[in-house]
Amino acid sequence: MFKIKTWISAARLRTLPLSISGILVGSSLGNHDFLKTAIFWLAIATTLGLQILSNFANDYGDGVKGTDNDDRVGPQRAIQSGAISRKAMLNGIVATAIITLCSAVLLIYVSFKENDFFYSVFYFFLGLSAIVAAMKYTMGTSAYGYKGLGDVFVFIFFGLVSVVGCFFLFTKRLDMLIFLPAISIGVLSTAVLNLNNMRDYHSDKKVGKNTLVVKLGLPLARIYHYSLLIVGMLSMTIYLFITYKSLINLVFLIAFIPLIIHIKKVVYTKDTALFDPELKKVALTTFLLSILFSLSEIL
Repeated sequence: MFKIKTWISAARLRTLPLSISGILVGSSLGNHDFLKTAIFWLAIATTLGLQILSNFANDYGDGVKGTDNDDRVGPQRAIQSGAISRKAMLNGIVATAIITLCSAVLLIYVSFKENDFFYSVFYFFLGLSAIVAAMKYTMGTSAYGYKGLGDVFVFIFFGLVSVVGCFFLFTKRLDMLIFLPAISIGVLSTAVLNLNNMRDYHSDKKVGKNTLVVKLGLPLARIYHYSLLIVGMLSMTIYLFITYKSLINLVFLIAFIPLIIHIKKVVYTKDTALFDPELKKVALTTFLLSILFSLSEIL
């Protein structure tokens, strides 16, 4: 039982709602009855697999490199604490990658069947790229998370790929308007990463983990953070302005309230170690936004 709890803890359940936000938005735009479709649930399974894979790989990469140490703020990681050995975690990473790839292949088959061979191949390599990206964030000598590129990958995969990619699975077409909510989910997800990196600024800088926050410095990282949140709210507002049909379309604006409160919190919080509780707030607010947005689309 202890081991099960340890693996559940290593999966970082609090990160999972954020990972499915883009799937909810993209699915609601692509099919108003998305909850009844196999495409939606397989997309959810694949996305959760990718997020858990990323969390395991992050635990392993930072643990092996010594980034997770006593200076680090936030929950203690599995390898850092010795709760899971390096070999066991590596085995868990391989197993999760295989399961996630199988889920992705099934999603592709259900979406395209024997038709659209080109799209099937494209999504297969997109799935492989997502798996590699999930693992390479902190694993290996060329981990992009140590080069300040984590924000780019989060924006692409949590925003554009998740929303636009899921929309295409349902509709087999592109719509430029869909990029507005995709940008919103992407930048808000990036804001969660940036907040995490601001919290870990001092320990990351000390061990040479050159996140974008370390490269920018805390003053600019704060401005960058405000910009991400403002762009996220602005892109959703523009989409609302273009597509408005009834009052129900306004419901997702409720999620802007905690985001505005969060901005004020970051402005007045000088000690970045105190940002840890804000991580959950921004992640859950993004999830709330995706739920309310989906409701506004299907009701």
